[in-house]
Amino acid sequence: MGRLIRRIAPLALLAALVFPAQLFAADPIKVGGLFASSGKSAFVGTASKLVAEMTVKQINAAGGILGRPLEMVIYDTESDPNVALQKARQLVEKDGVLAIIGPTTTGGGMAIKQYTEAQQIPSIMTVGGDAIIAGGKYGPFLWTFKVPQRTETAVKKIYALLHEKGLKTVGILTAQDGFGQDGMMHLEAQAAHYGLTVVAKETLDPKDSDYSAQAFKLTVGKPDAVVVWVIGPSGAIAQKNFKALPNYTGLVVQCHGQPDPKFIELAGAASEGALMPGTKLMAPDALAEDDPQRPVIKQFLADYTANGYDKEFPINTHSGYALDALLLLKAGLEKAGAVDRAALRDALEQLKGVVGVSGVFSMTPEDHNGLDEASMLMLTVKDGVFRVAQ
Repeated sequence: MGRLIRRIAPLALLAALVFPAQLFAADPIKVGGLFASSGKSAFVGTASKLVAEMTVKQINAAGGILGRPLEMVIYDTESDPNVALQKARQLVEKDGVLAIIGPTTTGGGMAIKQYTEAQQIPSIMTVGGDAIIAGGKYGPFLWTFKVPQRTETAVKKIYALLHEKGLKTVGILTAQDGFGQDGMMHLEAQAAHYGLTVVAKETLDPKDSDYSAQAFKLTVGKPDAVVVWVIGPSGAIAQKNFKALPNYTGLVVQCHGQPDPKFIELAGAASEGALMPGTKLMAPDALAEDDPQRPVIKQFLADYTANGYDKEFPINTHSGYALDALLLLKAGLEKAGAVDRAALRDALEQLKGVVGVSGVFSMTPEDHNGLDEASMLMLTVKDGVFRVAQ
């Protein structure tokens, strides 16, 4: 996709990207966007909205989808699951969208999922937690897909590295929210497979400003590594708390939501040596020339910079999720050959080899994410920047 406008002006609460009718003979394909442009998750949601707007413009400049322009109606979820559900209903019942991209958070995703499943609305979510596509007690996910790697995938990536290093014991610190609970479940379930024993568990409230007590309790038994499972500034706080302990020399590993220059800024010197799984977007120069993601990532980085987004929202592991969701939407509609919700759902479930920023997506009826451990890198902070962990 080529470079387009230098800067897209921020839209208000409701935004519609409409293109000159004379460029297309058919009516636009209308899709919804749910992004947290305000509230605690705005650092992810606002950038995702900008990338979605950029991608819609690029798709239309290249001829649209099935000869029709793509129009996106965007609402701010305010980082509130209740607002996310309210706006999802508005997108479906008032705006008449074909599908929904987003929301930003796992809580928002779970809040809208029962409704979108009942209404049979294809939803390509940009949330981190697995619950939205886990099935079982979490409900069906026939119409629900997600772009970020599954929690289980990130846990396997972490544990594989710990196993390679010959480590045997681990402590776990997770957030008291849906994302954290999801992390705790998979961190416990996968440990034995990698020869690891969970020796201590603690939880944290992301609204708190210090986790020294939890850090101390977790390290009393001197685990070989501790894993911190939380998104946002809390990860940096915990990193500093662990590094301040005089008698703990084990590894500190963050989750796949933390690869972000903001983490390094907030954690400061304590970030040095931190480990975490992340998308290849965080280490593009380390990719092999024949890696199919390399040209996609390089072009995305060029476009992101050309639009000036990097000045306010430096590239992080979340940056490409909205683009990937729209690429999947486009590939699904082209495979379906029709602008129809059921046909789109069926096509999305059968997509194979769709190359995005976050990985190469290959869906199945059982897996509505389509990414495995090979789509991730284990990263470390060295000299104040992210590098591939050795």
